[in-house]
Amino acid sequence: MKPYIALMKLRVVELLLVTTVPSLFLAADGLPPWDVAIATLVGGTLAAGAANAFNMVIESDIDQLMGRTSKRPIVNDQVSEEKALAFAFAISILSLAIFWVFTNPLATALTVSAIAFYVFAYTLLLKRRTPQNIVWGGIAGCIPVLIGWAAVSNTLAAPAWWFFLLIFFWTPPHFWALAVKYKEDYARAGVPMLPVVAPMATVVWQMWMHASFMVITSYLLLFSLSAPLWSYLVFTLVNLFFLASLTRMRGEASKVEKAAIRVFHDSITYLSLMSLALLVLALL
Repeated sequence: MKPYIALMKLRVVELLLVTTVPSLFLAADGLPPWDVAIATLVGGTLAAGAANAFNMVIESDIDQLMGRTSKRPIVNDQVSEEKALAFAFAISILSLAIFWVFTNPLATALTVSAIAFYVFAYTLLLKRRTPQNIVWGGIAGCIPVLIGWAAVSNTLAAPAWWFFLLIFFWTPPHFWALAVKYKEDYARAGVPMLPVVAPMATVVWQMWMHASFMVITSYLLLFSLSAPLWSYLVFTLVNLFFLASLTRMRGEASKVEKAAIRVFHDSITYLSLMSLALLVLALL
């Protein structure tokens, strides 16, 4: 089973679950029903894993050209494309069945849209055609917040959309930081990630622009939740933490590239701390 588990890219899925959990608790205004919560997390893991498996099948040609992806199971002939495709369809169906039985049609439809958007909009349409691929393709990674909210409440209230936008603006600086480190890989594979096709100064400016909107959106999220003062103070500290990390990306190109991987890891810490703060807010 190890190669099939590798197809799901569970380390990436972890981040989606990190944002789904507070959404469940916020929608419930406290503890969500345990059966709905478990079904959402299990179904969400399978759905995201399916999308990643579809992605590996479609991109097997460029995965073998990139050092970062050259050990993936299809590239190493551990799993054939046909078996990987069958696996992706199977866990997609299982995921949707879980959502349909244990949550509601809205959460199920959102799960379908997340898989479809990642596979068709990002992987097939955007990734190899535009340097803005991760900006719009990143929407797929924002949808789990909506899924969690809908699974509990069967609605999509304003806080769910603000949380969605926070992740939307967080995604480009997070991914571009990684793309800076692996830009030669992307260039070799012919993928026009922004750090491949634009000067580093443009990349850094774009990261700052998205991070600025992310910060603004974080406060609008708190406002929509009628959050207490302490939560604004916590969010301010976490926002400053990430903005301080971004300041490292200046100076010579070699220095910027070295700092980029630190920014990538700090962006994961940022999203984790934000999600933890929202979880505590929901419980209190």
